Amino acid sequence: MQILEIQHLNKSFGKTKALSDINLKIPKGVIFGLLGPNGAGKTTLIRIINQIIDSDSGTILFKNEPLRRNHISQIGYLPEERGLYKKMKVWDQLIYFARLKGMSAPTAKQKVNEWLEKMDVSNWRDKRIDDLSKGMAQKVQFISTVIHEPELLILDEPFSGFDPLNAEIIKDQILGLKQKGISLLLSTHRMESVELLCDEIAMFNKSEKILDGPIEKIKNQFSSNEFEIKIKLSNGSLPSSWELMSEGEIKTFKVSLEKRSTNEFLIEAMKIGQIFQFREIMPTMEQIFIQQVKKHSNG
Repeated sequence: MQILEIQHLNKSFGKTKALSDINLKIPKGVIFGLLGPNGAGKTTLIRIINQIIDSDSGTILFKNEPLRRNHISQIGYLPEERGLYKKMKVWDQLIYFARLKGMSAPTAKQKVNEWLEKMDVSNWRDKRIDDLSKGMAQKVQFISTVIHEPELLILDEPFSGFDPLNAEIIKDQILGLKQKGISLLLSTHRMESVELLCDEIAMFNKSEKILDGPIEKIKNQFSSNEFEIKIKLSNGSLPSSWELMSEGEIKTFKVSLEKRSTNEFLIEAMKIGQIFQFREIMPTMEQIFIQQVKKHSNG
C-alpha cells in the first residue's frame, strides 16, 4: 500500500517552473528520501503535500484517497526554517502543540515527559526557547513535530544545526519511528544520512524527477562492475590490469572481472596468493547524485 501517491503534479511561480509532471509512489512504512540541489523543487513538493500552497494541476492521494484538509492531523511536518514561540517555556510549548494535535491533557503530559527524556532535554523543561542553544531548540522543534506520532512524517533537513552526537540521537529516533510503522519523507543534502536511513529515494533536478526507486536497486543500476581484493601474494604473475590501492604484506587491488564470473575470477586469483577479502565496489549515493545532476544539467 502507498501512503502517498503523486500523479502528474505541476507547479509554476510566474514563468518559473517548480515542478514538471511529477509522478511518485511512496510506500507505507518506509523512509523515503527526497534528493536534489537547491531549487530543484523538493520544498515546493513538500509544501503542496502539507497544503500550504496549491498545485497548478495533478493529484495527490493519501492512503488511496484524494488529499484533503482533514488529513493534516495524520501528517507531521518539520520545516527547514524552524518556528517556535521564543518566549514560551519548553514544557508549555510542547503541551500546547500536543493538545493542538488532538491529545488529551493526561496523554499530552505523558508523551511530553517521554520525549523530553528520549531527547535528553528534561533539565530544560522550564527554560524559555530563547534561552536555549540552537541545537537544543532544534530538539524541541523535533519533539513538537513527532509527538502525536502521525502516519506520515515529513522532515526537511532534520539534521540542520546538530553536532554529530545530537545528529546521532535524531537518527536513532527516526529509525525508532519507522519501527512503529510511521512512514517518513526525508529531504536532506546529507548523503551519509541517505545511505544510513533511506529505503527508497527520488532525485529531482530543475523541477523534474530524474531518478527514483529502492536504494539498492539504484546502486546496482550504476554499478561499474569493479571489485576490491585484499591478497597476500605468494606466486604467479600479477595481472597488469590490477590497480594497486594500498601497499603492505596484504595488498589491496581494484580489479575488473572482464566478463568472468566471480567464481572464475577467484579461482584464478587463488593461484596468485591468499585472499583475505573480496567485495564489489558499489557507488555511493553522493557519487550517483553528483553524476546524475551533472548529466541532467548539461543535457
